[in-house]
Amino acid sequence: MAQLALILTRLKRVLQPIRPYLRWLIVGLTLFFIASMVRQHWQEVRLLRLRAAGWQWLLISLSFTLSAHLWTGWVWSWILQILGQPVPRAWSMAVYLRTNIAKYLPGNVWHLYGRVVAAKEAGFSIGAATLSVVLEPLLMVAAALILAVINVRQNVALQLLGLAIVLLAIHPQILNPLLRFAQKLKGKPRPDRADASSIATGLQIQTYPIRPLLGELGFVLLRGIGMVAALQAIQSLDVAQIPLILSVFSIAWVMGLVIPGAPGGIGVFEAIAIALLTGHLPASLILGGVALYRLISILAEVIGAGLAYGKRFGNP
Repeated sequence: MAQLALILTRLKRVLQPIRPYLRWLIVGLTLFFIASMVRQHWQEVRLLRLRAAGWQWLLISLSFTLSAHLWTGWVWSWILQILGQPVPRAWSMAVYLRTNIAKYLPGNVWHLYGRVVAAKEAGFSIGAATLSVVLEPLLMVAAALILAVINVRQNVALQLLGLAIVLLAIHPQILNPLLRFAQKLKGKPRPDRADASSIATGLQIQTYPIRPLLGELGFVLLRGIGMVAALQAIQSLDVAQIPLILSVFSIAWVMGLVIPGAPGGIGVFEAIAIALLTGHLPASLILGGVALYRLISILAEVIGAGLAYGKRFGNP
């Protein structure tokens, strides 16, 4: 463990000076790739038109995407529950929707910070809220990898390895020692943060989070269906193409989540989706579909935030 701590410390020192440049490098590369694809297929993209039932498919895409955000707000209450913080489901959904839009701010962490602050103001454990926003993306990644492995036949071994690592990482026997180790790496807490730090140190997961994991699987599936519907708005898809699209969506969404750089995965998701779908679908359909789905996704998040702010429901 001491050797691991030394390696992590050295790695942090090496990466610290280049982190700002690394972020801009990732953004630049993804934008260059997308711009290059658009330039190559510009004539095809110009000819794109929505199908006769295109607006209906876009409405279906918006409905599924908005439902996914409502659902994962509910799942967040399950995560808090296994951490000993039973919260009203309506409250967790409202907080999730209000804070989710903040992921597009630079830093890509303000939505998580907002949920911790909301939990503190509501009188819930800061430590449990902090741990919940750490667990949530891990569960989402595991769920997306499960969906990707089920629906794809390429690079299965690599995806299974990644899935196994994530599933092991959220096991109580692995996660609890890692949490204690991470707390030691932070060093002695500041006086004004002593209470929150002691709460976080004492937190432990008693059971494997299988229910939240299944819940996040539903979240990724709903969002994947939203992307399928966005593509359907432009061109009719064969049923045999849908599993591939769901798998590609899952992989692209995970990469947009874990790769630092653009807030909300903007650019990264699109670049990965375009790269993986190229050769399987017409280039113009891919470019138009991912652009439409990004607009649908942002619109769903704005509507969700508006509903949560407008009705003010779910205050505990």
